[in-house]
Amino acid sequence: MYRYDDYDRALVIERVAQYRDQLQRNLAGELSDDEFRPLRLQNGLYIQRHAPMLRIAIPYGMLASRQLRKLADIARRYDREYGHFTTRQNLQLNWPKLEDTADILAELATVEMHAIQTSGNCIRNITTDPFAGVAPDEIVDPRPYCEVLRQWSTFHPEFAFLPRKFKIAVSGTVEDRAVTYAHDVGLQLYRDDQGEVLVRVIVGGGMGRTPILGSVIHDALPWRHLPTYLDAVLRVYNRYGRRDNAYKARIKILVKAIGAEEFARQVNEEWQLERDGIATVTDEELALAAAAFQDPDAPARPARDAGFDEKLASDRAFARWVSRCVRAHKRPGYRSVTLSLKPHGLPPGDITSAQMEAVADLADRYSFGELRVTHEQNLVLADVPLADLYALWQEARKHNLATPNIGLLTDMICCPGGDFCSLANAKSIPIAQAIQAEFDDLDYLYDIGDLELNISGCMNSCGHHHVGHIGILGVDKAGSEWYQVSIGGAQGNTTSLGDVIGPSFAADEVPGVVKKLIETYVEARTPEERFLDTVRRLGVAPFKARVYGESSKKAEVTHG
Repeated sequence: MYRYDDYDRALVIERVAQYRDQLQRNLAGELSDDEFRPLRLQNGLYIQRHAPMLRIAIPYGMLASRQLRKLADIARRYDREYGHFTTRQNLQLNWPKLEDTADILAELATVEMHAIQTSGNCIRNITTDPFAGVAPDEIVDPRPYCEVLRQWSTFHPEFAFLPRKFKIAVSGTVEDRAVTYAHDVGLQLYRDDQGEVLVRVIVGGGMGRTPILGSVIHDALPWRHLPTYLDAVLRVYNRYGRRDNAYKARIKILVKAIGAEEFARQVNEEWQLERDGIATVTDEELALAAAAFQDPDAPARPARDAGFDEKLASDRAFARWVSRCVRAHKRPGYRSVTLSLKPHGLPPGDITSAQMEAVADLADRYSFGELRVTHEQNLVLADVPLADLYALWQEARKHNLATPNIGLLTDMICCPGGDFCSLANAKSIPIAQAIQAEFDDLDYLYDIGDLELNISGCMNSCGHHHVGHIGILGVDKAGSEWYQVSIGGAQGNTTSLGDVIGPSFAADEVPGVVKKLIETYVEARTPEERFLDTVRRLGVAPFKARVYGESSKKAEVTHG
């Protein structure tokens, strides 16, 4: 787990003092709201529909138990006793008072946390695989490289006011769990035949109003050149990215406009100016970063445990939980556990202060005091002894953290939507809850199998609906909330964008639409197929026919 050095501590404390002065001047009327806006945004503070929203950075999704306890304390004292985990592995507080935000940042600094660059037109929180360091399919541990990039990107003087926000994801595994092709920059770490670490650089991905998958512009970048090469990428973007139209300002628009090959040429030309300059990472610098991510001092464990095997055979509920929430581990005798934040009836990704404290206790008892935040808005205990799984499960159940639905339809991604966000066209949380109510039979969910359902309240796609097996997008029609449905999206090694099935639906129709999509799949699937497999084999047509049926022509008139 990375710990701040003296430079980090000084930097964060100075930023808190700077922001406190800016806030006080704004509250006193000495700094206008327009002048204050870019300053607060680079400290994670939005003004939302009903109240400010503070987005707290969790670099590459890693948290210590003491940090989670602090988040619980802050949510209890300054908010409404809960927080919301996002797809960028951050935590959002939805109800802080503006005048308290400097105090919150000061509290965060006491446990080496901050909200720097979690919003605004800058380089955002860098994300990676939540199973980094423990995944059996890991080729290169991405965390040291993420830390190098965090240091490189924080307060980078050239890139404080980019044309638009900029997001980076890093993967070092056989299976891409960081959605690298759907980011402004995706970095895939691998080794060549000699064991040297190289980086595949993917640029120009993104969702939002114009969803685009990224293009590879360098297939074998030596790792030590990551900062200088990304400097070149961002300089080209900063120079030529659209600033006259917010909808066309992302790097994906620039790459699409001039072509990936031409963009790569310009980046390479820019890179030659500093390719071997002072920003080139040395072996010593990487080793220093890597030292923060050593395996915990974990005692050796037997590969099998008789008590675990007995419980697995005798307790069906425990066996179900293990089948969905427990993953293999690179060390014998250990497993990684996902704690579901998707219980039926509650907003996906939300967690109460009491639950945060419970998870911190579980991390201390069972996982060396560390935990991870996932892209899917759940939490991971990465290093749990096999022999402790049953006890952990029993404790997690007490706190509503053991819903055995990881990877199933109700393990959905969902943005806060119109209940909170001032940008949203429609509400997301009620749609998620209505779908949960429609699919409250766990046996049926298990029969359906792996299925990713993502919900966004607007075209900004914070719920990543474009890459959901089923994607739901809230749209505004003459002041009313409607929902567009797509199928066939995916993340991972076969990342793809979903296809819209047809005209949009009223809110009360959405659960029924999802039900018809599932029924079509169940009737048409072969024994080995998942939902996505069936969609890719059959295409959209049979699903569309089932949903709209004989009334499809009427639907086009009334909903279109």
